[in-house]
Amino acid sequence: MEIVHEKHQLKDFVQEAFKAAENNPILIDRFINNAMEVDVDAISDGKEVFVAGVMQHIEEAGIHSGDSACCIPPVAIKKELIDEINNQTKKLALALKVKGFMNVQFAIKNDEIYIIEVNPRASRTVPFVSKAKGIPLAKIASRIMAGEKLKKFNLKDKNKNIFAVKEAVFPFNKFPNVDVLLGPEMKSTGEVMGIDKDFGLAYAKSQIASQNSLPTKGLAFISLKDRHKNEGVDLAKQLVKLGFKLCATEGTANRINKNGIKCKKINKVSGGSPHIIDVLNSKKIALVINTGGGKRKHRIQDATSLRRSSLINKVPYCTNMSTAYAFLEAIKSLKTKKINVKPLQEL
Repeated sequence: MEIVHEKHQLKDFVQEAFKAAENNPILIDRFINNAMEVDVDAISDGKEVFVAGVMQHIEEAGIHSGDSACCIPPVAIKKELIDEINNQTKKLALALKVKGFMNVQFAIKNDEIYIIEVNPRASRTVPFVSKAKGIPLAKIASRIMAGEKLKKFNLKDKNKNIFAVKEAVFPFNKFPNVDVLLGPEMKSTGEVMGIDKDFGLAYAKSQIASQNSLPTKGLAFISLKDRHKNEGVDLAKQLVKLGFKLCATEGTANRINKNGIKCKKINKVSGGSPHIIDVLNSKKIALVINTGGGKRKHRIQDATSLRRSSLINKVPYCTNMSTAYAFLEAIKSLKTKKINVKPLQEL
């Protein structure tokens, strides 16, 4: 599976796909850039539908749902859009005559809702939603499939005034030379969960549990695609406000410095030593934000080696802008609030 933006990329991918499986079909979907993805788990008995959880993905659409962090309840979706997602989920379940679980993946862009896929089965998010809501969803769905009715269980959406964040756990440190860049193919091998009344702390807890603990000070390194550089200026401002010093590759540093923010330039690997890998290996970097390398071979190699070195040196990193903003929220909360721990039973 691959996201392609230009004809030559599509041609290259099709050639590789036919080498791997000449007689199988190739499916092509339209990709929506900069969309927010939403996962929904529901239970239906064929007559009634209970929407168990609406989960907002932290990473933008294009990252496999199994690799994306997600939050319940959503933190950045308008109430009227959530209501419409609930309404569409119920209509889908009844139209498809689902008895038991159903999972729907939506995308939202410019307040318009798109359906990505509908699966009349349990999803990997069911255990997460069950813990977040305090409802034994698998047990109830099994009984529905055996012929019982939803109304017997008197199910209600339990709002516990908490945020629950699911984060994926990756095996990258077990496999040398594997790139940590996320995409449409699933790479994670597990998941963890962070819970708190504050979204920032819930997200920070999920990072601690997934061995990606976030710093509250130090030197932050930024390297962004051209289309992210304007957003990168705002990101840089917020990092400085939080007490971080900044360094970046030349193009990103130039954009940040032009806007009156102090940012030191650091060479890419292809620019010669001393370069970013040297600085990472000297343990001077506290945080890495890198959104990819471009189409040229040396740029791809630069970005891959940067991400790999971040992993080896155990430096927290993210590879897309939406995650970078979640990092900021978590760091703000870590600097201003105290982390508390509670058993699930006391939520």
